[in-house]
This record gives sequence, structure tokens and C-alpha cells, in this order.
Amino acid sequence: MILSVYVARRFLRMLVMIAAIFGAILFLIDIVEQIRRFSDENIGLAGAAGLSLLNITASFYSILPLITVLAGIALFLGLSRTSELVAIRAAGRSGLRVLAAPALAAALAGMLAVAMLNPMVAATAKRYDDAVARMKSGGGQTVSVGENAVWLRQALPTQDAKGDETSGQVVIRASRASPDAITLYDATFMVFSPESGPTRRIDAAQARLTAGAWELTDTKEWPLTQANPEAMARTAPRLELPTDLTAARIRDSFGRPEAIPVWQLPTFIRGLERAGFSAQRHKVWFQMELARPLLMVAMIAIAAVFTMRHLRGGKMGLWVLGAFGCGIGLFFLRNLAQVLGDNGDIPPALAGWAPPMVALLFALGALLRLEDG
Repeated sequence: MILSVYVARRFLRMLVMIAAIFGAILFLIDIVEQIRRFSDENIGLAGAAGLSLLNITASFYSILPLITVLAGIALFLGLSRTSELVAIRAAGRSGLRVLAAPALAAALAGMLAVAMLNPMVAATAKRYDDAVARMKSGGGQTVSVGENAVWLRQALPTQDAKGDETSGQVVIRASRASPDAITLYDATFMVFSPESGPTRRIDAAQARLTAGAWELTDTKEWPLTQANPEAMARTAPRLELPTDLTAARIRDSFGRPEAIPVWQLPTFIRGLERAGFSAQRHKVWFQMELARPLLMVAMIAIAAVFTMRHLRGGKMGLWVLGAFGCGIGLFFLRNLAQVLGDNGDIPPALAGWAPPMVALLFALGALLRLEDG
């Protein structure tokens, strides 16, 4: 037990050290990118540093499996360099028992990452997007899914009393939408003027999004600027309302699945499906987050296959390169499975769990083949 705790502690120390190095590198690279991107806004070095701190959390979280495999390589190379690995094996400790301690530590680190770091990534990603939107506000389109409705907001060009063009707003509420985000059902359009507030209300049985306009069917319109809107209300079988929204923008406005805390994903997925949208991307991401601890264990097993041996001479670099290459291969295989899952080619559970499970089984099989005691 003491030996297992010692090995696990060394692995965690390597993991923290390598994570700090990569975090610093990501921060320096991103701060240069933020200065270049927002040079016209004159955000300064402090503003760029603040944006970078918000932005790098998602990148750091995504490369955490690669950091894990590097920590595993560093652990086993350190044990081999000091001949501790030879002493441990000579004492009768099998290779799988040596691997168990860092694998358990990696699994616990993965659970902590999903439980704590994932919500932090979601919060910082939202704050970063809000900060960017404030600096580059232009379109003003947002989409949200309520308990029993879909809400949208879009800009609408209007003219003020002097005839100058200004940007009004339209708030749209619909009971549900089609999966392709083209058609809204039981929709209400509230038109707001920047000077006088709400000016029109339009109810439509169906609103279909076309190029540059909403095509409303079975409409009733109230002029809210009149003293008695109901008396001035009028109906029409068809009506058009200008828009610069597209179906792709509406779907993208739900945000990346990474921007939603893992604890809120099940509720968010139910809300999307209740509103009529496809939640395939979010289901896949949820399964991948649940499988993240297993992925980190698989990375440790891959590192052990190549470096948990007494390495000397020029072959050490080849073994290290092989371990890191296999780790990158698993990383891209997981991304490929995510793409297939997002497209609906494979089930979400298979996309999330198959890559780390297959990699772990292959690694354990290789270790058993190499095991000599």
C-alpha cells in the first residue's frame, strides 16, 4: 500500500507540473492572439490577459488526455532512470500492480476534472463569449430554450421619425420548432423600436425561415402604438418579416455543448428535444464526458506499454515517441468518433465509450504479453 501511494503521488506530481507548463504555454500563445484579434478595440495587455484566462480553459481541458499520457511517460521514465522500477519488479510486484496506482490516480483526476473543471470551462467560455459580443456587438441574435417554449431575438432595421435607419429588435416566442430550425409553430413576434419600445405584435400559426425573411402563415397583427390595439388588429393569411437569421445561425446559437456544465446537460437535452430540436451533439458530448476518466486510464496504460521497462541507450527516444504517438492516435480516434456521433452515424454511447475502452483493452493485452512475473 505504501508503494502504491508513492507511485500515485509521483504521477500526480508529474501531472500537475506538466499541466502547469502547458497552461503557461497556452496562455502566452493566446494572449498574443487576443491582442492581434482585438487590436482595433484597444483592450491593452491587461484586457488581453483577462480574455486569455477565460479562453484557454477550454483548450486546456481538451488536451488534458495528452497531458496525462505525458505524465505517465515521465513517471515510468523516472522510475526506470533511478532503477526503482527494477527494484519493484525484483520484489515480485507485477507490472499490472505497478500500473494500478497511477491508473487509479488518473481515474480520480478525470472524475475531478469532469465534476469541477467542466463547469469552470462552461462558465469561462460563456463569459468569454459575452465579452467578445460586447466588444463586437452587431447582429444581436440569441436563442434560448425555455421550459415550454423556444425564444429568439434578432435585429430588425427600422426608421426613426427623421427617416434615419436604426436597428430595432424582434423577440420571437414559439411553442416548438422543427429539427432543422427552419419552421416555428405557434409563434409570436414582438417588434421593439429603440425609441418607443414595443410597436407591433404578430401571432402566426407557423413561421418558416427563408432567405432574408420569415414567412408567416395565418397571422394576426396588433399595432401596439395605438390606444386600442385590438380594435386596430388585422388578420392575413400570409405575411413576411425581414430577418438576417439563418437556420445554421439558430442551431449554432445554442452554443457548443462544451459551454454547458455537465450537471445541466441532461436537463438541457430534454429541453432541446421538447422544443423539437436535435440534441445529438449534446448527447455525444455528455457520453464523452462520462467516459473521460476511462480515457485518462487508457492514456496511462498506453504510456506503460512503451516505457514501463528498463530503458537505456538510443532506444529510449523511440519508445517515448511511440508512446506519445499512440496517445495522439487515441486522441484523434476519439475526435473521429465524436464527429461520427454528431452526424448520427453511430450511437452517442458508442462514440463516447468505444475509443477509450478499445485502447485500454489493447494496452492491457500488450502488457500481459510482455509480463514476465
